[in-house]
Amino acid sequence: MEIRASTVLPARREPIELHTGDGLTLVGELALPQDRPPVATLVTLHPLPTHGGFMDSHVFKKAANRLPALADLAVLRFNTRGTSSERGTSEGTFDGGQGERFDVSAALEYAEYHDLPHVWVVGWSFGTELTLKWAHDPLVEGAILLSPPLHRATDDDLDAWARFGRPLTALVPEFDDYLRPEEARRRFARVPQAEVVGVDGAKHLWVGEPYVRIALNEIVKRVNPEAWPLPTEV
Repeated sequence: MEIRASTVLPARREPIELHTGDGLTLVGELALPQDRPPVATLVTLHPLPTHGGFMDSHVFKKAANRLPALADLAVLRFNTRGTSSERGTSEGTFDGGQGERFDVSAALEYAEYHDLPHVWVVGWSFGTELTLKWAHDPLVEGAILLSPPLHRATDDDLDAWARFGRPLTALVPEFDDYLRPEEARRRFARVPQAEVVGVDGAKHLWVGEPYVRIALNEIVKRVNPEAWPLPTEV
């Protein structure tokens, strides 16, 4: 069977709640391999909720639909404060990336408490800003950024990540609305361990199955290289 945009492969999918340090309850889902423990974990941070971003934003939904089965990964998705999806609405209100520091911490604390292995943070757009600003946690083994705008995240945040020392990969669409590969390479040059991957033909929202496959393959290549490249059929 060819893997298509709508394909949902077998996994254990559990509704979860995260509890923030400032007293909010956030809703989410954890997807795990169906019959074996995960070899690594993706903690995903979604795009800007004021522009339609949520835990079901399509690249992350497809990661949860496919990667537990294809790459033995745990995929943790959740709605940041004030964000709604089919799973429900997280408490609180959008705070422009500041109060969301507690949301990031809550997700990482959940992963640590539940002994989820080899945690990587995967941010998309606004989620990349949260990653660069707030994911400096000893639990985190590395981060992958999809379409980083480097708007709320400043050079100071890049310098902080450089000091943090963990691997950082930025997947930058050729036709991104905010930051394109040449400029991204210049901006990320201040992070010695950063790698910028330009993606030909892609746009900020990664619309189209070919671009989703590229994104998921690049993630898996870094997090569980033994499962790379991902199959296109099952």
